[in-house]
Amino acid sequence: MNKPIEFPVTPVSDRGNPSAGLVAQSIRSGYWKGVAFCVMATVLMGVMFPVMTSALVYVDPFTFTSLRYLIAGAAFLALLLIKEGKGALKANGESFALAWLLGSVGFCGFGSFVFLGQQLAGREGALTASIMMATQPMMGLLVNSIVRKHRPPFYSFLFILMSFAGVSLVVTKGDVTAVLREPQHYSANALIVLGALCWVIYTFSASHFKRWSALKYTTMTTWLGLTTIIGLNVVLFALHVVPVPSATALHAIVPHLLYMGPIAGFIAILFWNMGNKILTPLNGVLFMDVLPVTTFVVSSLTGVVPGHWQIAGACMTGAALIFNNIYLRRQARKPALQG
Repeated sequence: MNKPIEFPVTPVSDRGNPSAGLVAQSIRSGYWKGVAFCVMATVLMGVMFPVMTSALVYVDPFTFTSLRYLIAGAAFLALLLIKEGKGALKANGESFALAWLLGSVGFCGFGSFVFLGQQLAGREGALTASIMMATQPMMGLLVNSIVRKHRPPFYSFLFILMSFAGVSLVVTKGDVTAVLREPQHYSANALIVLGALCWVIYTFSASHFKRWSALKYTTMTTWLGLTTIIGLNVVLFALHVVPVPSATALHAIVPHLLYMGPIAGFIAILFWNMGNKILTPLNGVLFMDVLPVTTFVVSSLTGVVPGHWQIAGACMTGAALIFNNIYLRRQARKPALQG
């Protein structure tokens, strides 16, 4: 089972030992660095749903996903070559086939399903997509339990439900059924949840690539996944399922791509994988509950004043994240104390 990073208890014999204190301080520093990466990543991702609302007026989600990851992929590749050199392009004992599969699931699956669902949901698409992202911690527990054949901790499951309930209050103003009233929202929600599951699988599978850095895993899976994204795009164009975007449409989405490519695509995903490498996916995926709260904050900048239900929901989500982290760290520390 993936265990959270814990602050070690210094044995009595080591107290006063400067080197032991430095090790503990280093672990604490690494932990908070992982937290910072995950928080920054989810904040940046939270902004992308309002951005996509207007972008989807001009182009289909498949074309936009291809363009977005071409920009992000170029940035990842340049950074990888600078940081690790040309040798980083080799497999180094890992499976390119598995990396292609995970890149396809993570980038093609997430981008296509989530943004198609957002488009189908219409004007409420950003709201629907952001709240569905809050199901990822729950999915993470289930995926981790299935893969590792280990039942999730009971209290962790309750905290996940608490955080999801809090997010629901935030983005629905206390009216949880608001996003489900219109019939088309059912299919839209199903697609978004499927896309969210794709991202959970991609996140948890990163731990299998132990010889690759977070940067290399991100770069390789992005470019390998791009083959699937672009291939799907070409097929959809050929079958006339989606129209080839006009020059006017491409020009209109330039501002959206400037955010979705370099910021939400490059910086946010890199921070996300770096944070999860430090905290482990079981802990990192909890921060996905920050994403819909961010979407709400962005909406509030347009003049939407938060109500009592929304404030209560934000507090509930934050409390659930803190309580679950404290609980998992205490559970992980018990064997060491008993030994």
